[in-house]
Amino acid sequence: MNQLSEPVLTAAGRAVDSMDFFGRVSAGIRRLVPFDSAVWTAADPETGLITAPMLVENLGSGESCAAYWESELLEENVVPFRDLARAAVPAAGLRAATGDLPARSARFRRLFAGQGIHDELRVALRIGDRPWGLVSLFRGAGDFTATEVALLADLAQPLAARLRGFARPVPSATHTEAPAPGLILFDETGTAVSANAEARQHLALLPPGPAVPTALGPKLPIWLLSTVLQARARAAGLDHGSARLRIRNTQGRWLCCHASDLTDTGGGPGPVALIIEPATPADLAVLIAEAHGLTSRELQVTQLIARGLNTSEIAGTLFLSPHTVRDHIKSVFAKVEVGSRGELVARLFTEHYWPALPDPVRISQPGNLPAHIRATEDIEPPVTHLL
Repeated sequence: MNQLSEPVLTAAGRAVDSMDFFGRVSAGIRRLVPFDSAVWTAADPETGLITAPMLVENLGSGESCAAYWESELLEENVVPFRDLARAAVPAAGLRAATGDLPARSARFRRLFAGQGIHDELRVALRIGDRPWGLVSLFRGAGDFTATEVALLADLAQPLAARLRGFARPVPSATHTEAPAPGLILFDETGTAVSANAEARQHLALLPPGPAVPTALGPKLPIWLLSTVLQARARAAGLDHGSARLRIRNTQGRWLCCHASDLTDTGGGPGPVALIIEPATPADLAVLIAEAHGLTSRELQVTQLIARGLNTSEIAGTLFLSPHTVRDHIKSVFAKVEVGSRGELVARLFTEHYWPALPDPVRISQPGNLPAHIRATEDIEPPVTHLL
């Protein structure tokens, strides 16, 4: 790690939440890589879609942000974030990527040229190919240099590791009765035309951030619009990503937002339906496991611990040696910062954030998470020792 990066990482380590993280890291990076404006946003690691919170510095209105993400998802652009999440280097400058021909990018032609933006430096804060945050830095004059791009690329993984930690359960979260699923309909132009009462309840509890006004009354956050845009992109064959994201509301409850492009009676493009509902344990298991840095195997072991299995029983279930299981348990304890099985179960399960799944052997892949779970009171008493 470049010694110049140490103050940035120190600042990141002092952050108390994601928005504080963005503010501290932005201030630190600005001293190393000067920029005029910026967008810092969290991302859903499974779909890559933007989610809360989002920090916008020295840029325009919510409508401007909406136009930026619309271009990202619906137009032909250079170095889209979905490519940066998988690229060998998770950072790139627009001028350098286009051979100093930025007009090759639709977002430059339609947005930047008229806003006095000369260059953009993009970074995917990722671990593996999982993006936990997306960053855009803008300059009104001068290119971002190769050295500056390399510095940001070097910071991407350690900053992502800090950012993902904020996805962990919040002990003080308020757990009131969850509203029913909310529904918002968008017409073919992407305009919100109808919403039920439950959707309005969910909207009222979303974190503050860039939003666009609607004729329905409440403003719509940019994150929700991104799912609608993704659904439209999929319908047009422009992208095959999932139009789905998870977001934590102001009560600490995780929500799942997913959009689907509908068809009219003739089979043509129709409205887009956006559903907002409380996230299920299946929605959260992999997210929370990754927030603690657990591997898929460690997730399996953790779920078996919650069912009360001892080391030998876990080894037999997963076809591992007891020694290997003990190593996995030690690793889980270190990552979750607990000292016993009972503490582990209390931290992840019985606090009602992540109910135990009945068949952990089947969840080695995120897509195999079962839809139905059993209540936490059905969990067998945990064994409070390591061996």
